[in-house]
Amino acid sequence: MLSLPKNRDLTRRQFLQGGLALGAGLVIGFQWTGKARAAAVATEAEGAFAPNAFVRIGQDNTVTVIAKHIEFGQGTHTGLATVLAEELDADWSQVRVEAAPADAARYNNLAFGPVQGTGGSTAMANSWNQLRQAGATARALLVSAAAAAWGVPAGEITVAQGRLAHTASGNAATFGELAEAAAGQPMPDPETITLKEPKDFRLIGHSAPRVDVPAKTDGSAVFTMDVYRDGMLTAVVAHPPWFGGQVRRVDDRAARKVPGVVEVIEIPTGVAVVAEGFWAAKKGRDALQIDWDDSEAERRGSETILAEYRALLDQPGAPVRRDGDGADALERAAQVLEADYAFPYLAHAPMEPMDCVIHLDGDRCEVWAGSQIQTIDQGVVAATVSLPPEKVQVHTLMAGGSFGRRATPNGDIAFETAYLAKALGARGRKNPLKVVWTREDDIRGGRYRPLFAHRLRAGLDGDGNLVAWHHRLVGQSIVKGTAFEAALVQNGIDGTSVEGGSTLPYAIPHLEVDLHTTDVKIPVLWWRSVGHTHTAYSTETFLDEVARAGGHDAVALRRALLQKHPRHLGVLNLAAEKAGWGSPLPPGQARGVAVHESFGSFVAQVAEVSVGQDGLPKVHRVVCAVDCGIPINPDNIAAQMEGGLGYGLGAALYNEVEIDGGRVVPGNFRRYRSLRIPEMPKVEVHIVPSAEPPSGVGEPGVPPIAPAVANAFVQLTGKPVRRLPFIRDRKG
Repeated sequence: MLSLPKNRDLTRRQFLQGGLALGAGLVIGFQWTGKARAAAVATEAEGAFAPNAFVRIGQDNTVTVIAKHIEFGQGTHTGLATVLAEELDADWSQVRVEAAPADAARYNNLAFGPVQGTGGSTAMANSWNQLRQAGATARALLVSAAAAAWGVPAGEITVAQGRLAHTASGNAATFGELAEAAAGQPMPDPETITLKEPKDFRLIGHSAPRVDVPAKTDGSAVFTMDVYRDGMLTAVVAHPPWFGGQVRRVDDRAARKVPGVVEVIEIPTGVAVVAEGFWAAKKGRDALQIDWDDSEAERRGSETILAEYRALLDQPGAPVRRDGDGADALERAAQVLEADYAFPYLAHAPMEPMDCVIHLDGDRCEVWAGSQIQTIDQGVVAATVSLPPEKVQVHTLMAGGSFGRRATPNGDIAFETAYLAKALGARGRKNPLKVVWTREDDIRGGRYRPLFAHRLRAGLDGDGNLVAWHHRLVGQSIVKGTAFEAALVQNGIDGTSVEGGSTLPYAIPHLEVDLHTTDVKIPVLWWRSVGHTHTAYSTETFLDEVARAGGHDAVALRRALLQKHPRHLGVLNLAAEKAGWGSPLPPGQARGVAVHESFGSFVAQVAEVSVGQDGLPKVHRVVCAVDCGIPINPDNIAAQMEGGLGYGLGAALYNEVEIDGGRVVPGNFRRYRSLRIPEMPKVEVHIVPSAEPPSGVGEPGVPPIAPAVANAFVQLTGKPVRRLPFIRDRKG
């Protein structure tokens, strides 16, 4: 997912009034006043109360939270609703959640600038103050309405679980009963709004039930794959077998004879077969005879690319970080350790592959999609169909996973669907259109976690103490050439390439990091926890090698090097304690540890591992400690840690997008397999109590699991694993 600079602090008044310049864009405040507020209220059911862009209270006593962040399984809708409902003092049973429309002016991600989107585990962090203010403002207006109706001082009115009461007069009312009156109250001065103290939280920190579970359980939840519109057509696209390839010529005669096929259209990304249903479209695509032009395509394989990267490891890269004089310290060290690492291309492989539905009818365009960056998708569709963005209505649906794949800088699936919808319209077909990528399209379609090579060198003094550290990385930039380049590339360094390595927290007197950024035509993208996925592995496993060479216990060495980083130290100590670090294990088992910060959260994991019958690590138990600031929903935090480490473990054990002569080898889960249910270890999640603002949980559970497992595995085999996945090492 997106990895972005930390957002600056925003005051309460700035949130309410807007107009704060943040980076390259404007953060628009969420308060509605005057005509805008009146218009918003008027569009709702009679008597509805919509004091701001994030909450609507109906006369039926429902509280609808408008979620600007997509829900694709990470629990965002529940977390956002919890924050707002806490300050509103709503009863959880009355809370509903709706996805916000595409509107960057009201629903921009405060970490992205003037862009509405979800990524970088920013949903809770950037919405925390915003939604607390929204809920508290709505509460104040309800209280004001009650005070006016009952003729009592507002300060004597209590609010709890969706009801307002005045004890002395005996008056009481629900939110719904006061909604119409509250809509007519003047907006309070922001400085008069008081937020709760954490000790008074009733929902935050107490695991409110997830709002998306009932619909997902009874089958009523709507994903893009479920969308059907009257007269809808379905398209499947044949993409070039090499990245950068083009269509030279196409013979579509056989495809057009497939029953149900209605059109065959060449588009910039390939050839689309449009039919009355998915299977007809797929059969039609299978019948196409396409002569591809590979003259501008990437024809190197992953082994060739890796060999070129390894050659670059011998050459100095662009400087990223320099503390002290690493070269001199390494020269003078009593002992020097060196290790090279290789990390493969990885596909995101969400359960729901890429899909999109568009209905273009004249100057009206509707989009249904699991849109992760609504502003980009809306803009791409608008530009493609030649409409202003405000004429493109985006319905953000739940998505069956993403892990970053739906956050493309070029809105690829939205573009394909919009281009085809426009082409069909030009041929007199104004039908709604669905574009579906198959599993093979998804895995072979690119947008991978980049292939990377690392070299680490460490210098130890005569007592085995770590005195020097040098880290060199080679790989593609994710953001180069995209709209995010200006924000994320500084002095030629893509921060997503080196994050975790450039921010290494250990107290090492001489530390240097440099980077080679390569040009390869294989399209890459942020993959769950982005650069941290490879930097955490190389740094944490190499630190264990340093510990062994210096005669140190792995946890003790980390403790000594983290004295100035209390939050790192806090999760390390908690995980070690709960795992019983140093206590005996059954024969044939070993423990490994790793600690890493990503997206503002701190995670330590201790893995208990044996060697399985297949020669791979068998992970029995993982103890995970996380410090993510104020825990909004502890159950969801635990679920995200469990899911993250399961995702990371499966990738570390098995996953690799191999490229042979420019062609992607795996095409389905037979060759690109996920972790199986019996392979999932027992997981214990422990949350560090914190008063810090909340930070990410969707991604930080991923980086530590692979190095923790590797650090245990090397104790059993005597051989460090420096090229992932683990199964490649078993194959030799």
